[in-house]
Amino acid sequence: MAKKQDQGARTTLEEVNESLTSAAQRIEDNKKYISWALIAIAVIALIAGGCIYLHKKNLADARDQIGEADITLLQGQDDEALKAFEKVADEFSNKTGERAHLNAAILLYQKGEYEKAAKHIEEFGANGTLIGPASQSLLGDCYVNLKKLDKALSAFDKAISMAGDNESYVPVFMIKKATILHEQKKYADEAAIYQTIKDKYPNFGQVTNFNVDKYLERANALAGK
Repeated sequence: MAKKQDQGARTTLEEVNESLTSAAQRIEDNKKYISWALIAIAVIALIAGGCIYLHKKNLADARDQIGEADITLLQGQDDEALKAFEKVADEFSNKTGERAHLNAAILLYQKGEYEKAAKHIEEFGANGTLIGPASQSLLGDCYVNLKKLDKALSAFDKAISMAGDNESYVPVFMIKKATILHEQKKYADEAAIYQTIKDKYPNFGQVTNFNVDKYLERANALAGK
């Protein structure tokens, strides 16, 4: 690789495989939108299901504190919002606390504090077909930046499994996994992933301008096929 990971905090696709250019950036941009969308979606989930998980007083306290944290974040005070989310995460072992863990993880990842971000995600009860896989993908990104590639593979595998047949999510997670396998010189496994994307998600390349055939041919050539 022409660019090494020690050049700074970069995203998984940029960091692991320099060949993923315009499509990689588009995927990364989508990931950012997904990450911030988690906050709004989690708020809705909290409002809808909070009464099931919390007693009234605890619910009110949790809502007040995380509501203040949300406002602080919207005001652009990221550092103060991070402190607020971490405080909620420490005080509440419920759905509000879990959302606080996730919000803290997003902010920490953006600051390049990948170890702390990963710990928060591990405290988040990943579930559902949207928030769950997105959180696991973020966990995988943390592990890539920490150079813990086997753990990153496990996180991306979980993200793929949780996403089901989501045509927008699954190929992105698969590409992230493929770039790690390329870094590990597991070219046959890398090729198998690109072949699956080509067969199962034929429109992905056209939508994202990602040349699946190019990387499939490269992986096959390196695998001696």
